[in-house]
Amino acid sequence: MAFLAQVVIFLAAAVVVVPLARRAGMGSVLGYLLAGVIVGPWTLDLVHDEQEILHFAEFGVVLLLFVIGLELQPRRLWAMRRAVFGLGGGQFVLTTAALAGLALASGLPLEAAVAAGLALSLSSTAFALQALAERSELTTRHGRLSFSILLFQDLAVIPILALLPLLSPASGSAGGELLWLGMAKAVGMIALVALGGRYLLRYVLRIVGRFGTHEVFTATALLTVVGVALLMELVGLSMALGAFLAGVLLADSEYRHELEADIEPFKGLLLGLFFIAVGMSVNIGLVIETPLTVLALALGLMLVKMLCLAAVVRIDTPNWRTVRGTAVALSQGGEFAFVILALGVSSSLMDERTADLLIVAVTLSMAATPLAFMAGDWLNARLEREPEPEYERHFEEENRVIIAGFGRVGQIVGRILRLRRIGFTALESSAEQVDFVRRFGNKIYYGDASRVELLRAAKADKAVLFVLAIEDVERSLATARVVRRNFPHLTIFARARNRQHAYALMDLGIDHIVRDTFHSSLELAYGILSELGLGALESRRTVDTFRDHDSARLIQQHEIAHDTDRMIEEAKHWTRELEEMFKEDEREAAGQDH
Repeated sequence: MAFLAQVVIFLAAAVVVVPLARRAGMGSVLGYLLAGVIVGPWTLDLVHDEQEILHFAEFGVVLLLFVIGLELQPRRLWAMRRAVFGLGGGQFVLTTAALAGLALASGLPLEAAVAAGLALSLSSTAFALQALAERSELTTRHGRLSFSILLFQDLAVIPILALLPLLSPASGSAGGELLWLGMAKAVGMIALVALGGRYLLRYVLRIVGRFGTHEVFTATALLTVVGVALLMELVGLSMALGAFLAGVLLADSEYRHELEADIEPFKGLLLGLFFIAVGMSVNIGLVIETPLTVLALALGLMLVKMLCLAAVVRIDTPNWRTVRGTAVALSQGGEFAFVILALGVSSSLMDERTADLLIVAVTLSMAATPLAFMAGDWLNARLEREPEPEYERHFEEENRVIIAGFGRVGQIVGRILRLRRIGFTALESSAEQVDFVRRFGNKIYYGDASRVELLRAAKADKAVLFVLAIEDVERSLATARVVRRNFPHLTIFARARNRQHAYALMDLGIDHIVRDTFHSSLELAYGILSELGLGALESRRTVDTFRDHDSARLIQQHEIAHDTDRMIEEAKHWTRELEEMFKEDEREAAGQDH
């Protein structure tokens, strides 16, 4: 009962506070933080054990990294190596040195200063990426650079956690051996996850997609993420890094979009819970006791990180908007600072009060991230507008066409588009069909196109044309309704199995409809007439006349499509009219001959 009461409190706080924060222009992240402060121990004191909640809610960050990994194919990751290791490594070294130097100058011992510098140099993956996503800036140049630097920071957590115990005065000669043992375990686990993700996971997903239900596929997706995260944690690695690696390994999989659509709701809820837990963990008592110290630490941390980030990013690009955007996005402290500072205390590198002050400063810097973005917008609006280079606006290809249903019709459309080098995303709900088509080298994704989450994952909001080539009538209509309701900008070209299917599509406002066997039957009739000696010209005229007449009748009968009696009567009338038309043509032709 107590658990349900806590769930109600969290949901009520989020439902009330987050919309108000968004309406005030502060963004949902700051809304979640405020909700956490309100229900936390220093305000209403409605929920306790914030550290346990924070630890559980970190799975939101894990799921976020998995989804990001799904968007990042291995070849793109390799193409980003310069940004990840060059800019990420440069930012980490420069920021750590600057913060450690300031800590040393303020009177901290060398070991404590190094631990503080390492902890504070990391930024918050959850806060930065969520804020960039809300602002639709993940695909901008500074969004890409921010992600690259965050990826290096996640990689850096491994050696940091191994290094800190070695700095402890109590560490002995066995410290170096433990470090090498830990690194060997890390490399071994990464290799195991890479091999398993490459071969075993795809096989399991193929089996589940073929024989399981949608709920079982969702359970498999969650099991994949949580299982890999736990394996990584067993050898002391970052769970988020493990989830990211699993996502990257499945980025080329046909199940990529379905996995993303299944994980998305859980990711959003757990990330919200993580932000609420961070808000709950703010030590308001320490803020009240030493407000100027805490405020100076938080603002100083953000300023130093901004300056270091700006210096590093400026080497990579001359565009000041990109420099400012990256500096603002990564100016806060990170969630891994909590772990590193706690390890610093347990390793006797710093006293508990120093760690508490730094934790509060990190938390306040997180809370100030949306405000920093607002300040950055204000600054950009008042500075001379810098044109962003073309490659910064179009850094990746966006497929303009989505094909739902990759059977006979969808494959032909796809082959023709490929000949003209027009990118498309193909979605197919049959696991057997996906397996068959991929054997021939076609890129196709498994998933039900009638699910709006899957369409969003396939970037339907950025496409311009939707090809509805699904054979099953009910699924075709369900998909058409979802697309019309959620992506009204998309032009739909639809395949219709028969006349009634075409009328149902017309009811949804779809104008571009092609009946399955209509055109092939016309070509077949043309060949038959020619073979019977009617002549090529006369055969073509007959077929074209029938085609125009029937197409016009299809549109005109739309209004009475549900009245069977009237349809039968109209069909007889149209047939007599067409026969009379051909008889008149024959009489005219006979008169001309005489």
